[in-house]
Amino acid sequence: MGFTVLGAVLPGLGLVLGGRRRLGALVLTLWLALVGLGVYVGLTRRDEVLAAAVVPNRLLATSIAIAAIAVLWIAVILGTHRLLRPATNRPSVRAARALLVAVLSFAVAAPAAVAVQDVLAHRDLVQDVFVSQGDSQSATRPKTVNVKDPWEDRPRLNLLLLGGDDAKTRVGVRTDTVIVASIDTRTGDTQLVSLPRQLTFMPFPKDSPLHKFYPNGYGREGLSLEGRLEWMLTAMYQNIPAAHPGILGPSDNEGADVLKQSVGEAIGLRLDYYLQVNLEGFSELVDALGGITVNVNERVAMGGISSAHIPPNEWIEPGPNQHLDGRHALWFARGRYGADDDQRQIRQRCAIQGMVDAADPATLVTKYRAIAKAGRQLLRTDIPQELLPALVQLALKVKSGTVSNVSLDVAKLKLKYLHPDYEALRETVEQALEAEPVEPTAPVITKPAQPAPSGKPATTGKATTPPSPVENLEDACAYNPQANQPGN
Repeated sequence: MGFTVLGAVLPGLGLVLGGRRRLGALVLTLWLALVGLGVYVGLTRRDEVLAAAVVPNRLLATSIAIAAIAVLWIAVILGTHRLLRPATNRPSVRAARALLVAVLSFAVAAPAAVAVQDVLAHRDLVQDVFVSQGDSQSATRPKTVNVKDPWEDRPRLNLLLLGGDDAKTRVGVRTDTVIVASIDTRTGDTQLVSLPRQLTFMPFPKDSPLHKFYPNGYGREGLSLEGRLEWMLTAMYQNIPAAHPGILGPSDNEGADVLKQSVGEAIGLRLDYYLQVNLEGFSELVDALGGITVNVNERVAMGGISSAHIPPNEWIEPGPNQHLDGRHALWFARGRYGADDDQRQIRQRCAIQGMVDAADPATLVTKYRAIAKAGRQLLRTDIPQELLPALVQLALKVKSGTVSNVSLDVAKLKLKYLHPDYEALRETVEQALEAEPVEPTAPVITKPAQPAPSGKPATTGKATTPPSPVENLEDACAYNPQANQPGN
């Protein structure tokens, strides 16, 4: 029985001890070679393996290989025990041996079955969310993909991140969250640009078919605040395709194509692809990750109606390193009662950072099927399968790179008024992308006014240097409850 256990840990060794030296040596050699290959690949070829882990055919082959190895391993255990067992023995001893073999076989079969299920779940996720370039339609994404080196002539990859309020209980979709992630393809350093949902007169490129319908931007003069709601950025995803179906060409998601053109023109960037998240699925993904940890610098409403002055029944209270489940994370990202859009945008970016931090290898391995299931219900995108291997390698750079926020001067840019200054907005974004990445610093706490000698003005402790258009996201998301108080 001891040799059977030893033969299960080192397949082939039990056969050698049982007299089948050639067969045992062959099995042991193959096993050690397989383990050595795994260690070598894990230490030196990790990025290549991860890139291959988004190719459906390779995922199917991997699941078959795992199952085959498990079956052969169990066969070696059974063969070793059969070769080594005594010719006769008491019934109780035979039962103990049978139980041992069953336990050893289960110890091999169970993790192999979990691994096969995870690989197949991942394959389903890749196939359902990321459709091949030739099998999907998009009016705005790059027409071809350089599979060998997609970033050869592309120093930055610009992704449009959309948060939609689509749900079974709602009619239509409004994109309350619009964020552009501009990624340096060499370093992974990323700048995030959040646009207020109430932006009006959003522009279109001159070569867009929509420019002739809205030469001065998507908007209408002389409307009340309620009337302007249907002409704001948040309504474009739904309203423009309804008014001009098919105007940009064949598309699987006309609303996303409209926003890619308009948002790109507004900030002066050509947007390559989009990723759309429905907020109802967002909470499921956070739960699948086991929750996210964020700093809460202000009371966040869980419900409530600001226009009717109806307060919520629940709040997320301020505090550092708060671990939020999916329901609380969703309200942290979108709670608006008593808060303006600027505060919501900061919280949304911090929620994204929290999800990046939560997606560590241990979480992905142990909870992957739940993550994949949530991801299939959560995501829509025009990123083609062919780009995924290179995108995985870029994501590893983003994980270790610097994520910064492009700080927008809302008043100066007139982002909350009828005619935003889009030219100044483009200059702000361009300046931020040219700036050096900002390293995280300690949270800045505003100091009280200091007494001053006679004849000199008192110092307030406020910074005198002009604000930078780039703010490190770690700084913005640090615990600093005074940062969001009136006057700061």
